[in-house]
Amino acid sequence: MSGRESFWLVNLHPEPLDVRGEVAAGLAATPKHLAPKLFYDAAGSRLFDRITRQPEYYLTRTETDILRRFGAEMVRLAPRGAVLVELGSGTSRKTCWLLDHWTAGDLYVPVDISADALRIAARRLKRRYPHLGIRALVADYTAPVAWENYAPSPRLVAFLGSTIGNFEPEAAVRFLARLGAAVRPGGAVLVGVDLKKDVDALLRAYNDAAGVTARFNLNLLARCNRELGADFDLGAFGHAVRWNAAAGRIEMHLVSLRAQDVRVAGRCVHFAAGETIHTENSYKFTPEEFERLAAAAGLATRHIWFDADRRFGVYALVPR
Repeated sequence: MSGRESFWLVNLHPEPLDVRGEVAAGLAATPKHLAPKLFYDAAGSRLFDRITRQPEYYLTRTETDILRRFGAEMVRLAPRGAVLVELGSGTSRKTCWLLDHWTAGDLYVPVDISADALRIAARRLKRRYPHLGIRALVADYTAPVAWENYAPSPRLVAFLGSTIGNFEPEAAVRFLARLGAAVRPGGAVLVGVDLKKDVDALLRAYNDAAGVTARFNLNLLARCNRELGADFDLGAFGHAVRWNAAAGRIEMHLVSLRAQDVRVAGRCVHFAAGETIHTENSYKFTPEEFERLAAAAGLATRHIWFDADRRFGVYALVPR
């Protein structure tokens, strides 16, 4: 139990992010890139929360509406005595549409790398669901340290927010296979999936008119300045969003607007005019493409819930 709190908080001590090492390695590579996990310092997290409320960013609103409309059906997939596990739970706000109907068991296990986010969410949920047991895990859910050991079986595992699209395809298959192994026996996985659609709509979602996503992307460079003593001129870089049709993904880049040299992580990094730092991939799928990806991980599609415009889907997957 976390002090006098009415919930359990277990810290699995995830490895701290090596910002210097990540930045040095990414900027020394060809082509240059920075890992998307570097987005989420305190400033980046606040900016991302603002992104989700921009009119162009349909993803959060659409998935929330699906959960609101069909949450009762989703939780009926869980067998009696199951535990609800949510990976990357954050604020757990969308999860309420599942917990409002949750009768299979009496335990919710949110997993997130931020202890502060978990505490805030757990306190709020205990007020709303006083009889619900909450075992919050501070963990990197992709790391070898097994969150599975702290969540009784069977399980309904929720992996929402279209985060699966940030994995490279081979890594997505490996991760889904791990989830399939974790839910046995009799459990299921709920995965939020952003679907392919009009390219202009996709590009607008990552390049909102208010410029919030641009500031979010540029905050990577500001973070390097703050934490590594770098001398990036943020006015010398621009935010760029591209649709890579061959790969089926949105790409975010930071574009050097002129030839320049930057001191960062103890070394001088040269940028040619027009050269980019690749900062994020977000894969999009047709329903059939995602079913094939899940099948490669040994999972069968039990059900798919779509929004009215079929822009987004929540998949229920079970071990084959």
